[in-house]
Amino acid sequence: MIIARTSLAALLLLVSTPVLANELRTKALEIFKPLPSTIPAVKDNKITPEKIELGKALFFDTRLSASGVFSCNSCHNLATGGDDNLETSIGHGWQKGPRNSPTALNSVLNEAQFWDGRADDLKAQAKGPIQAGVEMANTPAQVEKTLNSMPKYIEWFKAAFPGDANPVSFDNMARAIEAFEATLITPAPFDAFLNGDDDALSADQKKGLEAFMDKGCAACHSGVNVGGHGYYPFGVVEKPGAEILPSNDKGRFGVTKTASDAYVYRAAPLRNIAVTAPYFHSGKVWDLRQAVAIMGSSQLGQELSDQEVSQITAFLQSLTGKVPEITYPVLPAETSETPRPSGEVTTK
Repeated sequence: MIIARTSLAALLLLVSTPVLANELRTKALEIFKPLPSTIPAVKDNKITPEKIELGKALFFDTRLSASGVFSCNSCHNLATGGDDNLETSIGHGWQKGPRNSPTALNSVLNEAQFWDGRADDLKAQAKGPIQAGVEMANTPAQVEKTLNSMPKYIEWFKAAFPGDANPVSFDNMARAIEAFEATLITPAPFDAFLNGDDDALSADQKKGLEAFMDKGCAACHSGVNVGGHGYYPFGVVEKPGAEILPSNDKGRFGVTKTASDAYVYRAAPLRNIAVTAPYFHSGKVWDLRQAVAIMGSSQLGQELSDQEVSQITAFLQSLTGKVPEITYPVLPAETSETPRPSGEVTTK
């Protein structure tokens, strides 16, 4: 009889576990979406293999910066989660930038780019850092001169933009970088769970997913990128102190000049969050558990228990995905016409 009862209990466990997982999955699919299985399409930029290969070269080429020191990969290092793991990035003349660098991984899925959403897409985003004095400190004209000085780049631009009367242009540079970045999709255990694999998440991760939804985290961090869309005040319930929320950075207010947008930021996409410390636009928090706790009190008005913080953190770790294998490109050789690097920092 004992054996029979034990067997029956085991049988009931086996039967009930998939049912619970299915219920959790059904609830999750109302809020989230798994990553696409193919490269996402982007507006006004047909993605081709030639554009992707050109974009990869440009992404790693430090000669797009005035100093010849910094590339896109400097702040969005694909070997370290798509960011630089610094509080705020270091740029031209070793200046320190004002905000933490967001990950480039899965960034094509964001509604807009940058913490304040000032760039509509990755084409616009690619142009910003190259021209920013605190980052790459270059100009469109100088970039075009640099690229046109190397025959191999001219060949690659013509292949990527056939029929274009002026293929080597600043705009086409941005389109190529966008095409490459659209390939940086990182499928994670969470996607496997959403697609039907009950065993893709651990028991703690499933509990964390349930808490993430029930506590209200998913109100801002939802969709395919678990965030990356919508604008919210940092401190919906309780505004963090200046050690986390510097008073001199008013977020989206700098874009809209609307008073209600002060200290408002685009909801951070949470994919690969476990490997992209430090956190928040200020980069002031290095521990993911601490970041979860701060979000609970600041955004939800809840003091999360240690167990809840641990479980939500465990769920967030299930968002760490497989980064595409990328071979470092062999870049075109410079010529006598290639502009020489300049490390001079100028102020307007």
